[in-house]
Amino acid sequence: MTTGTQTQTAPAQDKIWTKDFVFICLANFFIFLGFQMTLPTLPLFVEELGGSDQQIGLIVGIFTFSALLLRPYAGHALESKGRAFVYMTGLIIFVLSVGSYAFISVIALLFMMRIVQGVGWGLSTTATATVATDLIPPKRRGEGMGYFGLSGNLALAFGPSLGLTLTGHISFTSLFLICAAMGLTAFMLSTRIHYKKVENSAHKTTTVKFDVFEKTAVRPSVLLFFVTVTFGGIASFLPIYAEQSNIAGIEFYFLVYAVFLMISRTFSGKIYDRKGHLYVFPPGTALIFCAMLLLSWLPNTGVMLLAAALYGLGFGSVQPALQAWAVNNASDHRKGMANATFFSCFDLGVGVGAMSFGYIASVYGYHMIYLTAAGSVLFSIILYVYLYIRAKNLAAG
Repeated sequence: MTTGTQTQTAPAQDKIWTKDFVFICLANFFIFLGFQMTLPTLPLFVEELGGSDQQIGLIVGIFTFSALLLRPYAGHALESKGRAFVYMTGLIIFVLSVGSYAFISVIALLFMMRIVQGVGWGLSTTATATVATDLIPPKRRGEGMGYFGLSGNLALAFGPSLGLTLTGHISFTSLFLICAAMGLTAFMLSTRIHYKKVENSAHKTTTVKFDVFEKTAVRPSVLLFFVTVTFGGIASFLPIYAEQSNIAGIEFYFLVYAVFLMISRTFSGKIYDRKGHLYVFPPGTALIFCAMLLLSWLPNTGVMLLAAALYGLGFGSVQPALQAWAVNNASDHRKGMANATFFSCFDLGVGVGAMSFGYIASVYGYHMIYLTAAGSVLFSIILYVYLYIRAKNLAAG
């Protein structure tokens, strides 16, 4: 039996679909399935416990902030302690924390365990993206990260809908135990991967220094922040917003979103590899902007599902392109830190969105969440144009 030892893999120069790449995709699918099943159901669970909109936003948001704090450590640990240690530790923490939700009946305790879950999520997702990066040929990284992202997108296609469906037939206790079992399956699969060996490097130092981000990954990561603010509004409040607006079919929103997300992943990575982010980011964010406007309107199920399709096409194009941009600019010994920087901004965007939208919903109503989110996306487009023109001028000068 092959275990998660840190032996050097040597994939064919241009081959993406190696055995190890298949295993990391499968493990990623199951951990995301467990996570996505809780995504629309946790706000309903908080509501059942008597929580307010602001408490829902806080519980969703604090998870991302604890993940954010752990990502810089995870980035360093990936290069010092190894991929397997960081990844498997994160998976175990995730399993234990999500499983604990089954026995929680007090919001304060749920809040604390969400912090713990964020630790596991921060470690595991930073590691899994770095492992995938190790296994993908550099000149096909945009395409390969798109395929890797499909594993999470498949989980998204089934997870939220499955979670919402199960809440109508089983208790939250059973639901959260099932979610924990998904994470345990990911852990078992992770033991079958051959991880990149951690090597001694002249770049390593035993001196403690303030190093919490990879500077070459900052621009795409900041752009991602303003895009993922929208995700905080959808994950935290869309199920409740649809319910209060008497809009049926919320479970189909996540299914349609995931289907179109997967469709976009089949071609957007190749466009990035061949033509660059200019041909991916502006059109992708324009679609997300339109989706937010539709959700702020939300007159019926058809408009909601159209918003899901536009959001899926847009986010499915933007996210892997920005991730490839962030990783490609980093040196080999900083790939882990580049992924940590990228996902830190992802987490920060979701967390800021969830927390601020909780206040906005309580004061101005749910529709204002999505108008505000549209403004954030518009700002990301303006910022991108500025950065692009600035880079062109520097190159010309």
